[in-house]
Amino acid sequence: MTAAARAAVAKGFDLWANPSSPHREGRAARAALEEARRAIAAAHGWRGETILTSGASESLGIALGRTTAPRRLMTAVEHDAALRAGGDAGVVPVDSDGLVDLAALEAMLAAGPALVCVQWANSETGVRQPLAAIAERVHAAGGWLLVDAAQMPASVELADLADMVALSAHKRGGPPGRGAGARLPAGHRESAGGAGLCRRAGRAGAGSWRAAGEAGRCDPALGR
Repeated sequence: MTAAARAAVAKGFDLWANPSSPHREGRAARAALEEARRAIAAAHGWRGETILTSGASESLGIALGRTTAPRRLMTAVEHDAALRAGGDAGVVPVDSDGLVDLAALEAMLAAGPALVCVQWANSETGVRQPLAAIAERVHAAGGWLLVDAAQMPASVELADLADMVALSAHKRGGPPGRGAGARLPAGHRESAGGAGLCRRAGRAGAGSWRAAGEAGRCDPALGR
């Protein structure tokens, strides 16, 4: 972990209370939690809801498992977490370089709108998908783009390309077991509301989320 994330974890031990409790300690924990949420959103230029999760795998599971989109599509080189959550999702082929076959994607989208899951950078090969070209085709077909950005640094360009995003803190110098999912507001893109991403239940630990937020602040892509 980065020095800032370690310091945030240490300070977080004082935030022991349940953030949902109305007493003073609970309110302090809630304030720290919301500050972490704001830091993560600011690092990516997100203008919608930030859902705090245990990692990118859970974020993908929520997005793919609870969507109300009529269909789900994903590339043939997605992370195993996405493949498990996607179930009977249609598989978009890739070429010999591991890049999405854009013509095949267009042909599959011709059948109607779909939630399309794409891993921005492959965790094993390092191949980066052409997100702008993919987003253009998905949105032209009235669909929604879910980006697995776990392997990438913070990037504000995602806010203009993706409808939902999955992140992992430990890939960026934060603590393990912390991640986030973003759902951009329906007003940001006319069709975005149809993806229907549900919120996550359960208690959130404020201390480790402070560290996750610090990992976002210190991301080298932001020059900080």
